[in-house]
Amino acid sequence: MMLEIKNVKKRFEDHVVLDGISLDVNKGDVVAILGPSGSGKTTFLRCLNFLERADAGEMVFDDRRVDLSKARKDEVTALRRKTAFVFQNYNLFLNKTVLQNVTLGLTLGSKIPKQDAREIAVEALRKVGMAERLDSYPAQLSGGQQQRVAIARGLALRPEIIFFDEPTSALDPELIGEVLSVMRQLAEDGMTMLVVTHEMEFARNVSNKVLFMENGHVVECGPSRAFFENPKSARSREFVNSLASFHQDMPRTAKRI
Repeated sequence: MMLEIKNVKKRFEDHVVLDGISLDVNKGDVVAILGPSGSGKTTFLRCLNFLERADAGEMVFDDRRVDLSKARKDEVTALRRKTAFVFQNYNLFLNKTVLQNVTLGLTLGSKIPKQDAREIAVEALRKVGMAERLDSYPAQLSGGQQQRVAIARGLALRPEIIFFDEPTSALDPELIGEVLSVMRQLAEDGMTMLVVTHEMEFARNVSNKVLFMENGHVVECGPSRAFFENPKSARSREFVNSLASFHQDMPRTAKRI
């Protein structure tokens, strides 16, 4: 087991957002985290990377056990060195070029020499199809291109796991496919990924595991194929059936890849 997550809890004042979320992740897993808006998906992901501090819970990562509510600064730093986080809205530095955006974390955070950082960055950008835009600024790129740069920035850190927080939600429909294509290739290359997403075709065809959440609880967790073809709980069946009806009603040209 690469990653074990046990009993994660989080509340904001009187509102319970996460109420005991657990998940096991093997190396190479692509876990699609699904559920209606407000179910706690993004908060769960942020707690795993300490962008939010959980109220309770435990993480075992490569046999290193950490209390999510009490993790020390050195423990947080050590875990973050093994992960990357891709945000909804790219989070690129607008005053820096594509190359500078990708190398910054390498030279400042990892203390890698500039020339080595450049080589690593160029290779990461090549993997996402952005190696020809090294000197471009974010404002000169489409949303899909900016998100691919953000993915390259994560890849350059050579993480063991990448967390994706709805990576296509800020994109126009015609740009979604290029980002999903990159993610599909990462999955084929064996990258371990946890993906909060509303892209059901991606969840069905690329992920191998689904975590379905609602109101801060795990409704169902298991293989993607079983979830979509034979969901166990009544709520999961309702969710899957609603997706099927939605896609049947959508014009073919509007369906997402």
